[in-house]
Amino acid sequence: MSSKNNLLLFFDRPTEPCFMQKGENKEVFQLPDNYYPEKYKSSSNVLADRFGNDATKTIPIRNIALPDLSLPQQLPYNSQFSLWIEKHRKMAAKLIDIFMGMRDVDDLQSICSYCQMRINPYLFNYCLSVAILHRDDTRGLNIPTFAETFPDKFMDPKVFRKAREVSSVVPTGNRQMPVLIPQNYTAAESEPEQRVAYFREDIGINLHHWHWHLVYPFDASDRSIVAKDRRGELFYYMHQQIVARYTTERYCNNLGRPRRYSNFREPIEEGYFPKLDSQVASRAWPPRFEGTKIQDLNRPVDQIRSDVSEMETWRDRFIEAINSMSIMLPNGRRIPLDDQTGIDNLGNMMESSILSPNRPFYGDLHNMGHVFISYAHDPDHRNLEQFGVMGDSATAMRDPIFYRWHAYVDDLFQLYKDKLQPYSSDTLDFAGIRVLSVDLQSTGGANTLSTQWEQSTVDLGRGLDFTPRGSVLARFTHLTHDDFTYVIEVNNTSGQGVMGTVRLFMAPTQDERGNPLNFNDQRRLMIELDKFTQSIPAGTSTIRRSSLDSSVTIPYERTFRRQADRPGDPGSGTAAEFDFCGCGWPHHMLVPKGTAKGFPMVLFCMISDWNADRVVQDTVGVCNDAASYCGLRDRKYPDKQAMGYPFDRPIPVSRLNDFLTPNMNVRDCTIRFKDAVRQRQG
Repeated sequence: MSSKNNLLLFFDRPTEPCFMQKGENKEVFQLPDNYYPEKYKSSSNVLADRFGNDATKTIPIRNIALPDLSLPQQLPYNSQFSLWIEKHRKMAAKLIDIFMGMRDVDDLQSICSYCQMRINPYLFNYCLSVAILHRDDTRGLNIPTFAETFPDKFMDPKVFRKAREVSSVVPTGNRQMPVLIPQNYTAAESEPEQRVAYFREDIGINLHHWHWHLVYPFDASDRSIVAKDRRGELFYYMHQQIVARYTTERYCNNLGRPRRYSNFREPIEEGYFPKLDSQVASRAWPPRFEGTKIQDLNRPVDQIRSDVSEMETWRDRFIEAINSMSIMLPNGRRIPLDDQTGIDNLGNMMESSILSPNRPFYGDLHNMGHVFISYAHDPDHRNLEQFGVMGDSATAMRDPIFYRWHAYVDDLFQLYKDKLQPYSSDTLDFAGIRVLSVDLQSTGGANTLSTQWEQSTVDLGRGLDFTPRGSVLARFTHLTHDDFTYVIEVNNTSGQGVMGTVRLFMAPTQDERGNPLNFNDQRRLMIELDKFTQSIPAGTSTIRRSSLDSSVTIPYERTFRRQADRPGDPGSGTAAEFDFCGCGWPHHMLVPKGTAKGFPMVLFCMISDWNADRVVQDTVGVCNDAASYCGLRDRKYPDKQAMGYPFDRPIPVSRLNDFLTPNMNVRDCTIRFKDAVRQRQG
């Protein structure tokens, strides 16, 4: 059996043929003659000798009976790939099924070596990543970050010209001077939306969105790949949290909340010029000019023909389902939207997948919203343009319209949530448990969090095709915060030790003008910071929890660490500390930016009854630390309560303090931003 580690070589320099040297150890796949593309077949012996002579390792490829690849090969090699285009989804589903159907790692390696030179690199990368995440025999393999493999989706193209110069001129061992990625390079300061470009264009945030959609694909013949526990609800909640976080960032920068993109006939006020080049498609990503309207789509090349009126019909049917609290099934029968599974069904309808209870009737509202917007500049393909950044899960969050669209999508979900009965005080309370106080300890002082800029480096070497080998570092600037600690004083009067679930949220107390937020608006802006299980002894005790242990985030090192730094073989003891699941909110963006004078926030703590919250299952594994936004790999969501609990339902009081039960408490706090740049160490 070949080592499953060999599969990771297919992510190295993705447009270079796999018969060339791969990885830092100069490994070469030894292909059967019939695996070479037609243009290389006459030279196959010469190519094998050329790249194999100084290789440190030759990996023989098994010659297998090749499956029908005609469908995934329909996507041109030098084209973009989008999960939101139905034709592309079908291609991806077919290729995922082929990869999942390989009998062992050797066969998977074999079909990958054949596909790598023939299948669109973006499509190939996505499908292989999904297969590695879901096959039993590839467990423990950690997929390189998309920023390593396709860095062109995340940074100014000028960086690559400088990086190629460095790789060609500077000897490999001396490439320690990073190429600088400019901050806020997509628009001038006179553009108000540029105030939050640090959030929209953050590499870690965009990697999170890409990886989430990698973990939760739309289609596959193996239903278990798609049908993960509470998938639809997680789609709702993860995006709801993005909107809450983004809205708070806007308030910190004197901008109002995102204007809902609810009228599909009105112009999109904001333009967006991404300043990105596609290294695969060899063309610049198209911009969207101010005042652009979405139009009826007629793009035969993408097999898309859809009118704006279809979006309106799907939206109206979605609203009708909520108003009637029932879903129409294909056979005409209706099933109720109950308070347990309703949000999950609605999430699966909104992000249309094979789990949608009636896909033909309720359509493809969320996905086609992305598609209509991404093709607004060329709806009928007369200019031979590809889609804009809204068409790609790795780039969509860069565009201001992403947040306007998802703010409206969240409004639709809230129509359902508003129909649910408010939680009663008895339901919310945890008898015998009283949270006496909650505080933050940080370098900024008591209940004051400190933020600033930080410069970090990322290695572009894996993604620089057809250049001399070796590391090429790029330095980028991002928001970060000082570490802090939660200190929670608890009194347990039950007379015995109990287990509780500690839930920590933070929300702004005022809008961009300094006006106090009403509680209904504030509850929808509650940002989940952490959630963990805690034993609570009888009497008074103190719970201390580091911000580094957040159940929402993955550490900086997990977002950006080079795969080559991983010690040992997957699953080995030496690799245990490195193992992780790449899905998770980037830790450096855990808290909002704040302001120089200090932006007022409120910290909320609740301890609920673990016996009512717990989900019985084995939680041993390496992907548990960002479960709030990403769930647990191959297991149930680790909390029986609704996502966003206790703020996911309407609350019949006008002030946060009136909502509190004894097992809750709040603390006013401040986020103070220092406009300075520090260098990341290590």
